[in-house]
Amino acid sequence: MRILSLDVGTKNIGMAVCDPLGFTAQPLPTIRRKGDLCGDLRHVAAAVREYQVETIVVGLPKNMNGTEGPSCLMAKEFATAAEKETGLPIVYWDERLTSKMAESAMIEADLSRKKRKKEVDSLAAILILQNYLDYLRSGSSR
Repeated sequence: MRILSLDVGTKNIGMAVCDPLGFTAQPLPTIRRKGDLCGDLRHVAAAVREYQVETIVVGLPKNMNGTEGPSCLMAKEFATAAEKETGLPIVYWDERLTSKMAESAMIEADLSRKKRKKEVDSLAAILILQNYLDYLRSGSSR
């Protein structure tokens, strides 16, 4: 079963997809948002078709105290639109700190600021998906 993850932001949408066996997450090209929801959804739908995706995991950027702010609302609105566009089930995944973890990993890898800015959304989507895949394999409840 192939799973697609989305890290929905105001400027970019990071995407990642798992291998056919559901073990690892690989990056897909980041969607550069231009204020065109239909265009953004077409990119997601194209990835769904190309990789034969069956489920979409959308990261929820909750506040540190667990509450949902404006970024969560934006992610949920996009997820609802993606669900209508693709007909696929949506799973929400708490993504607190994934962008920070992605940034830290890239700094540790000594990537330039320009390269980090370009790759942070993809890496965040990978972390969201890999955490979800690990959760599925563990069989535990969160």
